[in-house]
Amino acid sequence: MLVIVIENAPPNLRGRLAIWMLEIRAGVYVGDFSVKVRDMIWGNVQNGLEDGNAVMVWKAQNEAGYDFVTLGDNRRVPIDMDGVNLVSFLPNA
Repeated sequence: MLVIVIENAPPNLRGRLAIWMLEIRAGVYVGDFSVKVRDMIWGNVQNGLEDGNAVMVWKAQNEAGYDFVTLGDNRRVPIDMDGVNLVSFLPNA
């Protein structure tokens, strides 16, 4: 399972993601892909995101059962705590 959530993304990126994945809510895309295809899709997000932000979550063989990456400015930032990815909140600007 693969989930990508984008905010403030340009319409061409939203359309590109809709080609490969099902948009179940505005900016929320789901699908089930191999690692190679997942990396290709994330590369398209990296190249087309501009000033927006994104997170990608996928099923993984670890204690949490999933892993994730983020891109762009957001108050939520991933941190590694002894090998476990958690999310920390930055203070309001």
